[in-house]
Formats: sequence, structure tokens, C-alpha cells
Amino acid sequence: MIKYNSLQDTMPTSIGMMLDRIFNDTITTKTAKFSPSVDIAENSEAYEIHVAVPGMKKENFKIDLTDGRLTISGERKFEEIKKDKNYHSVETQFGAFSRSFYIPDDVNIEKISASYQEGILQINLPKDQKRVKSTQISIA
Repeated sequence: MIKYNSLQDTMPTSIGMMLDRIFNDTITTKTAKFSPSVDIAENSEAYEIHVAVPGMKKENFKIDLTDGRLTISGERKFEEIKKDKNYHSVETQFGAFSRSFYIPDDVNIEKISASYQEGILQINLPKDQKRVKSTQISIA
């Protein structure tokens, strides 16, 4: 698994655009976006992606696979949590998020599955056992 870097796709073309992006992204990140923690594991049969997003409903997630890039997105709204409470401190992150990853060639995309339990979104990416990972090449 290789973490997808959105900065590679949209690099600023001038110093002014770069400074605008730095200031605008910094303000936006603190108020409207967050990046949930992600764990990636592998065994002989599959890859697993675990996204830590407690307090959300499974209907609030969107998972897309396009051109070998898996994108997980959603939004956690503060208004749903507030409910007549006077908060003195809020350290939980709220807002929209999107995380993208390039998936390996040996993933069987027809069998990808996802589940959400106890605040963890788990995406299972089974390996295609028919694909050969390595082979011996004889010299003629």
C-alpha cells in the first residue's frame, strides 16, 4: 500500500498561489477538515485498512475505487454531538475527511468489503491467489 499524496496532483504554479494555499489550507484544516488515523496490515490472504472514526454512522462514509486508488471519505458533524451541552473543551476532531491509497496489483477488487464496528472502519482487500508474486527465471 502506498499512501496517496494529493499535493502531487495539484502543485501551485506560482509563489503567490503557494502562499495562498498555505494560509487557506491551514485555516480550512482547523475549522472544517480532519485526517483520521489509519492502520494498514497485511497477511498472506489480504490487506486490511483500519480507519479510526468514532462517533460516526456507517451511512456517513463513502468508499470509492478508481484507477487503482481507494478513497475513503466522510463527515463528522459537531451539531449532532452537541445536544444541549455546554462544552468547556473539545479535542475530538470534526468536519470532512478524505484519505486515499493506491492499492497493490494483487488485490481482487471484486471481493473488497467494508465493515464499521466500535468506531473503526475496516476495509478488507483480499489478495488474488491466482496471481503469481514471484517466479524463478532460468538463464538460457
